[in-house]
Amino acid sequence: MTEKATLTYNGQSIELPIIEGTLGQKGIDISKLRASTGLITYDPGFVNTGSCASSITYLDGGKGQLLYRGIPIEQIAEKSNFIETSYLIIYGHLPTKDELDDFTYHITHHSMVHESIKNLYDGFPNNPHPMAVCSAVVGSLATFYENDLGVRDTRQIEITIHRLLAKLPTIAAYSYKKSIGLPLPYPNNSLSYTENFLNMMFSTPCEEYEIDPIAAKALDLLLILHADHEQNCSTSTVRLVGSSMCNLFASVSAGIYALWGPLHGGANQAVVEMLQMIHEDGGSVEKFVEKARNPEDPFRLMGFGHRVYKNFDPRSRLVKSLAHEILEKLNIQSPLFDIALKLEEIALKDQYFIDKKLYPNVDFYSGLIYMALKIPVNMFTVMFAIGRLPGWIAQWKELQEDKGFKIGRPHQIYTGETQKDYVPIEQR
Repeated sequence: MTEKATLTYNGQSIELPIIEGTLGQKGIDISKLRASTGLITYDPGFVNTGSCASSITYLDGGKGQLLYRGIPIEQIAEKSNFIETSYLIIYGHLPTKDELDDFTYHITHHSMVHESIKNLYDGFPNNPHPMAVCSAVVGSLATFYENDLGVRDTRQIEITIHRLLAKLPTIAAYSYKKSIGLPLPYPNNSLSYTENFLNMMFSTPCEEYEIDPIAAKALDLLLILHADHEQNCSTSTVRLVGSSMCNLFASVSAGIYALWGPLHGGANQAVVEMLQMIHEDGGSVEKFVEKARNPEDPFRLMGFGHRVYKNFDPRSRLVKSLAHEILEKLNIQSPLFDIALKLEEIALKDQYFIDKKLYPNVDFYSGLIYMALKIPVNMFTVMFAIGRLPGWIAQWKELQEDKGFKIGRPHQIYTGETQKDYVPIEQR
């Protein structure tokens, strides 16, 4: 028997169906609420609203569980790589060897951008934020591939997916090179995805850049851990823009802007800025822990706690181990790392943090790793965008293939003035 919820309003009751996901999530289907009652729901921030049914990612904040297409993130992080993970997320299954080889080939051989795109970089100021540049350039790709923008054409979508995954690291590296006044390098098809990115970031025409395999492996893992995370702000943005049947380039461009916000993808940058502030203040971790405990003090520790996870973020367990491994292998000595490690020690033992479930999150550790890899702070969010790209693509693709496809159009509760007459300017 199908479960239902009963809503009583003005003496009348209506039944609303209960829908259930494959792992037990339940939701009240209110799709016919307005037609039946004239009512809408009011949910600022959509924190109680399911905007779609999706088979891509599952997370359980209470259990600290994250699954990509049903596979635990721990298994993927241990056994897979970013390209294979991207295929899994986008197409819904682990690829065969032939499928993976074909997918890898196309991504590798689409990494160059049109020479005219380099002219766009000349039009930006000397030191623009890389996120603004990345979003603008990704959006501009629609002008270079106008004949491949169909949102219902399987072949055009496939080509666009290859182009986006291949070109975003190039676009990102160019954004960094532009910000420091260095020439824009070409990608190297003989390198892996992360090796190619690191090479474009740090090589110069003057000398060859020696790629550290430890750095490439660490970066690959970080990209995997950020590949998708359910209906967050940027993913919902990609879906909402895509619901107008807008092309994938423009939809992802909007997602990059949404990710830029300090409450979303900018959190790992905020962690490093917090560590720098503590260092400049004298390095007293205890002082700032006390400030965080004080409800009257506006200061908050960045990189602790999570909107969804009320347990330890499973990604944090993985990236924590990686952070310590990287610091040890690269023999990093830094006062900011010392402060971070002290904060971590306090947070994992202090009852205040335990009671409030303020565990170090993925942003806390990823910022430390990016620092160890010498990636500039203003590129942290760009790294997040590169990692999240397969998730955005998969979510956009799933939306376009949804038999119940609808354009996003939320309602509102109007709180403005009641109706009144227009007053001519001479009478005001």
